[in-house]
Amino acid sequence: MIDEKLKIQTKKNDDIHCVYLNGYLDAHTAPKLEDTFQQIINGGDYKILVNFSELDYISSAGLGVFMAFIEDVRNNGGDIKLASMKDKVFSVFDLLGFPMLFDIDADELDAISKLANNQFR
Repeated sequence: MIDEKLKIQTKKNDDIHCVYLNGYLDAHTAPKLEDTFQQIINGGDYKILVNFSELDYISSAGLGVFMAFIEDVRNNGGDIKLASMKDKVFSVFDLLGFPMLFDIDADELDAISKLANNQFR
């Protein structure tokens, strides 16, 4: 049995796609998240919440996935909200200035509320 380094689950609530990350997001696993985002966007959906509560590690390649999709999502009237990060994952985002570019909420429900009410950056 192969142990996956990154597990991704998705759930759609009305017009909001919730993406749940579990494990490690690095250069080897980033394409899996890219594929997930691309499938959501190809379906014409642009409101995305990413829950990090089970993500243990993120590298610069993992961060790059978010930068690769944010412009397209926002240009189509949506946003990517980030929620429920562990401190060590948040510190990587913070170090690279991501809180200036993305809403990072402590709670998933806060992020969903912002998306539902079209509170975008």
